[in-house]
Amino acid sequence: MALLSVQLYSVRERLATDRHATLARLAEIGFRYVEPFGLCAPEKPPADRLAEARALRAALDAAGLAVSAVHAGLPGDVAELVEECAILGADTAFIPHPRLVPGFGEETFADPARVDALAETLGSAAESVAADLHLGYHNHWFEWAELPDGTTGYDRFWSRAGDDLLAELDVYWAVAAGADPASVLASLGPRAVAVHLKDGPALPGAPQTPIGTGKVDIAAALRGASGIRWHVAEIDSTEQDPFELLATNANILMNEGHSRWA
Repeated sequence: MALLSVQLYSVRERLATDRHATLARLAEIGFRYVEPFGLCAPEKPPADRLAEARALRAALDAAGLAVSAVHAGLPGDVAELVEECAILGADTAFIPHPRLVPGFGEETFADPARVDALAETLGSAAESVAADLHLGYHNHWFEWAELPDGTTGYDRFWSRAGDDLLAELDVYWAVAAGADPASVLASLGPRAVAVHLKDGPALPGAPQTPIGTGKVDIAAALRGASGIRWHVAEIDSTEQDPFELLATNANILMNEGHSRWA
């Protein structure tokens, strides 16, 4: 059974206002692991990023929380990412958007040559840091753009990325793209080590709702995915209190036997 983590982006506004109280509230809900975001932010100097990582680590330690993985950009010197992850105690970093890789953007997945270039860039980076850090990619919906040969950018990317690059499948955005998450996880095989779990209308910008009230069949998505290490609760946007929605979703995942706290 996979361990449950929570993507800190879900409570980003509360985190910016009161980090310690926000982390304490997540721990009170029952979370023991978190997935930080924003590492290797290109607008921040390396020294500032390291200081921020140390401050976050201290706050996590105070709340009794550990890190499952992080979301990060790919810096010019990938050793900077390795150092930030080491401070946080993270052994895995997922790139959550192509724009966080210099020279790429959302439109990359509609262009076969650009898909190949991104796959080569991330695959090579993953190989270069394999001794110290696992590098992976996290999807949204636009990766399933149809290419001229009838395949999708998502499938082409993974067929060319190399074995060292891991995958974190956002089940919600896969559904939004019209993909079947269970089939996607089967095609990714052992490189899929984490999933993001949430529910709602599966439309960009639409508020998300409790698991079981939207278009995502979590049980079907996870069927046969016993090798997944991390289930990550996340909210992109919601009209509910984010802590209450996270608590609801966590309890559903626990009660239905999908996830465990620790």
